[in-house]
Amino acid sequence: MDEQLKQIGERLRGLRDVLDIPAEEVAQTIGIATDKYEKIEVGEVDITISNLMKIAHKYGVSAEELMFAEAPRMKAYSVVRRGQGMSVERTKAYKYQSLVSGFVDHKADVFIVTVEPKPGARTIYKNTHPGQEFNLVLEGQMELYIGGKTIVLNEGDSIYFDSTKPHGMLAVGDKAVKFLAFTVE
Repeated sequence: MDEQLKQIGERLRGLRDVLDIPAEEVAQTIGIATDKYEKIEVGEVDITISNLMKIAHKYGVSAEELMFAEAPRMKAYSVVRRGQGMSVERTKAYKYQSLVSGFVDHKADVFIVTVEPKPGARTIYKNTHPGQEFNLVLEGQMELYIGGKTIVLNEGDSIYFDSTKPHGMLAVGDKAVKFLAFTVE
């Protein structure tokens, strides 16, 4: 069992305990079956960043608190030095590094996302979340799937889209893709 997934699950369970929320309600919030949500809480099943954001938004906590167990502290500005942003490796293939985790009440979530290539993979997990998203490819190449369309993005390319549409990405070739993901409701 991945230790980070287990810790995120423990924080989700703690949130439910503090707010006296049944597992069924949280599962309904993110649109999954209760038994699957309960597996998330024990670290047996992965949870998407978008679902963590939905939970955080609904229950008035920051996504960073659920991902990293750290509450933002800065109110005037927050500097993140190269490679120093709080990060979580959701799975071996996806790593998210937050660039706004230190700022209280930030209005957007900004991550550097690294996706490892999966040679021969064609199946992609798609998710949705409220608001809009901006992606800028920093390194590599990716296929981005949005609402039934496939868009190839190369280094330096960017896209802005409605994140309520099902979307997901896949690294192209044998090199990881690294991109800036900016989401706002």
